[in-house]
Amino acid sequence: MFEKYIAYLKDNPEGYWFKRKLYGWGWTPATREGWMATIGFVLVLVFLAATSDEPAATSLDAFMMLAAPFVVATIIFLIVCYQKGESPRWQWGIKKDEK
Repeated sequence: MFEKYIAYLKDNPEGYWFKRKLYGWGWTPATREGWMATIGFVLVLVFLAATSDEPAATSLDAFMMLAAPFVVATIIFLIVCYQKGESPRWQWGIKKDEK
């Protein structure tokens, strides 16, 4: 199974950073650049979580200090995925005519 998946990721003549997932909807990193973008996104989220130790005066302050940056980082990451990846669609394995 892993051999098929790796062959699917390597079949990337367009040079997409992110390929469609084989099962479900979304992307998976297919190149070094895609992996670096994913790791960078995770590091940004970890940094935001680690630096949010200050107690918030109100719930709005808590939202602005933690949730808003998470949402912004996620939106930026999704934009990168859309621009540098295949168009997403529901997929359940490799179709026989795509082999």
